[in-house]
Amino acid sequence: MSRPTPLRDVHQSLGATLTDFAGWLMPLRYGSESAEHKAVREAAGLFDLSHMGEIFLTGPQAGEALDYALVGHLSALAPGRARYTMIVNEQGGVLDDLIVYRLGDEEFMVVANASNYEKVGHELKNRAKAYDVVVEDRSDQYALIAVQGPRSQEILATLTDADLAGLKYYAGLPGVVNGRPALIARTGYTGEDGFELFVANEDAVPLWTALTTAGEPYGLKPAGLSSRDTLRLEAGMPLYGNELGADLTPFDAGLGRVVKFDKPGDFVGRSALEAVKDDPPRRRLVGLVAQGRRVPRHGYPVTKDGAVVGEVTSGAPSQSLGRPIAMAYVDTGAEAGLAVDIRGSHEPMDLVELPFYRRNK
Repeated sequence: MSRPTPLRDVHQSLGATLTDFAGWLMPLRYGSESAEHKAVREAAGLFDLSHMGEIFLTGPQAGEALDYALVGHLSALAPGRARYTMIVNEQGGVLDDLIVYRLGDEEFMVVANASNYEKVGHELKNRAKAYDVVVEDRSDQYALIAVQGPRSQEILATLTDADLAGLKYYAGLPGVVNGRPALIARTGYTGEDGFELFVANEDAVPLWTALTTAGEPYGLKPAGLSSRDTLRLEAGMPLYGNELGADLTPFDAGLGRVVKFDKPGDFVGRSALEAVKDDPPRRRLVGLVAQGRRVPRHGYPVTKDGAVVGEVTSGAPSQSLGRPIAMAYVDTGAEAGLAVDIRGSHEPMDLVELPFYRRNK
């Protein structure tokens, strides 16, 4: 039985197509996923992300515990800032990619993917045992609503006195939105400017309703998982289970920059990652744009001269490019003259640098 978010009744009233995602009942789309994608790129979209996990670390050694548990240097993070990082196993394989917010000198919030947050919470508790810190999974206490798109700041500004203009990308501040307390974060998963709002479960419906009303003059639309996936794909952002997994290191994914070997002390996976950090990668995560109209999908083989040299991790039609796009892992040195085997037809692809889409700042 899929678990509902606090906004289930709202989604049903809007006629959303609901689907199971990582054990949660989530809106796939409300009507046209193309219209939802377009709204985020040109105006704003409203997302329910309440399936994400929120794990808190509190205490005088919270930063040091995270330095040991994760690959990033989180104790160096200033209060009010956020950082993208990963948790890996002893072999260096990615268990999840995370955003960590430093809420105060001795308090951090780790936001984990819906499919992994229980595992992440368990790992953090085990890895923090030697530190003076309390680890609490508070995922059940929070709803998460995101407003994403070029008009998002104008919309949110009608509901809060917080200094949104002064809030930097990957930063967060406590504030009041629609008369209720919220953590306001300038983060997102669409490639656009936007905000993620962490609120108590009971405040989710009033906040969604207020944002819907405030956003109507600006062209805001509710947006589901389908458009979120095509938006993040255009932005070249990895999805756990597709571009990331326990069989891949951050270096395999081209994200070795998140691994901080210069931080003090040891961390889980350090030895394994140090052993491969200077090795040329066996395969590379690349961007592919179809020359034709057929869409490469997850799991399709990537070929060169008829031989399989890789596999598509994510693929979809791109509204921004007007052509199908994909991310794929491809053998190093085999990046030219690529095709994707789409049901027996080897469809030619152009190799491009990621991301496919970059917003005009």
